[in-house]
Amino acid sequence: MEYRKLANTDLKLSEITFGAWAAGGWMWGGSERKDAIDAIRNSIWLGVTSIDTAPIYGQGTSEEIVGEAIKGIPRDQIQILTKYGMRWDLKKGDFAFHSKKTSGEEIDIYKYAGKESIIKECEDSLKRLGTDYIDLYQIHWPDSTTPIQESMEAVAKLIEQGKVRYAGVCNYDANQMAEAEKYINVVSDQVPYSMVNRGIETELVPYCLNHNKSILAYSPLERGLLTGKMRPGHQFAEGDHRKFVSFFTDENIKRTDELLQEIKPIADENGLTLSQLVLQWTLEQPGITIALVGARDSEQAKVNAKALDKKLSAEDIKNISAHLDQLELVF
Repeated sequence: MEYRKLANTDLKLSEITFGAWAAGGWMWGGSERKDAIDAIRNSIWLGVTSIDTAPIYGQGTSEEIVGEAIKGIPRDQIQILTKYGMRWDLKKGDFAFHSKKTSGEEIDIYKYAGKESIIKECEDSLKRLGTDYIDLYQIHWPDSTTPIQESMEAVAKLIEQGKVRYAGVCNYDANQMAEAEKYINVVSDQVPYSMVNRGIETELVPYCLNHNKSILAYSPLERGLLTGKMRPGHQFAEGDHRKFVSFFTDENIKRTDELLQEIKPIADENGLTLSQLVLQWTLEQPGITIALVGARDSEQAKVNAKALDKKLSAEDIKNISAHLDQLELVF
């Protein structure tokens, strides 16, 4: 495993960072707590020392699982990334969507990043994670009802108190990042990016390159679509959000699979799985600092952690990109 510094910081993150959304079970058709804990622990053992989570993932469950998984590991050997600004227990801010807990209880999710809410969320996260500081604290989604200044100044206060090391954002566009930068040193933006979802290349990537900001790519495997294991007619478990996402229509699954079969020989020649090839391609793209990848069990964790053991050549990366330029999905 190799490590990259977040821009303008002394914080090094593993190029493959463990994404703990699915570990919480919520919106992924449930999960086995023991398997999730084992996946995190095995990832750390294999060099994946950075873990990204959020309170909303399982309404605290994901953070609790991460906290349990890191017990006994020296705190300075791991990096914890978590978020704030999505509430399921407070009807305030921008209504996001209606959902259900994994228990089946109906809940409404709000995007809210008011000062007092952020302070409370931070304290709750520290307790669930079993730590006294968070390495990177990120607003989860923009909240149009709260001035960016108020949210960023609240995080600046947490940094002064030693509860947070660095401030990041998620799902911000270039203009929102520029506004946030007026009030705090924003070191990163966590956004969706994959072979089939490259929208950030137009404005956000150039902005981050020009202003020395890191991009944390989430869903680089497009929530399983790019693993090569999905076929048209795939049946999703009850509660799995992917059944309602346009990337997962039968037609788009078919077109994506055709692409993957075209580039599979490159993976085979290099002794890589398709998912490992996809992760390598992602990390070679301009502006991308790390890739966040989830794992439900130890076997998936092992495959992800070993994605960088054998390096693709510059020519391989170029050939893969040429195939991608021919892909057209239907939305």
